[in-house]
Amino acid sequence: MKSYELAKKFMNKYSMTVAWRVKNHCKIVDKHLNPGEEILYVFAGQKNDSMLDLFHTCVIAFTNKRIMIATDRVLFGYFFRSITPDMYNDLTVSKGIIWGKVVIDTIKEVITITNVDAKALDEVETNITEIMIKNKKSYNNKENTKID
Repeated sequence: MKSYELAKKFMNKYSMTVAWRVKNHCKIVDKHLNPGEEILYVFAGQKNDSMLDLFHTCVIAFTNKRIMIATDRVLFGYFFRSITPDMYNDLTVSKGIIWGKVVIDTIKEVITITNVDAKALDEVETNITEIMIKNKKSYNNKENTKID
């Protein structure tokens, strides 16, 4: 489980991040990996708008092809979102005293990840920006070389 190893590394490095059942969420990410897809970066947090809501943990994985957001439900089922490079707009990072917030803006929705360790925000922002720039370039090159 490559995603869990990366998530565990993130959680150990930034222990103030509030996230539960990370291993279960990572299983969903691994289940949805496509052939030739490689996980580049993983972090965890609460998928909601409120720093006080601590019960919506998710894992966010960045691959060489897309962004994956996974939440394993407690009783049964799961939630999974996939964001391709053409749908990604921009990123906003907000820092508080203890926790920070990462807002991923897409064409269809705004995804807010809260309760991320404030010390992790620089690393998260750098990785998201670098990966998405590379993915957008790769995606645009593939679109331009298609034959109609």
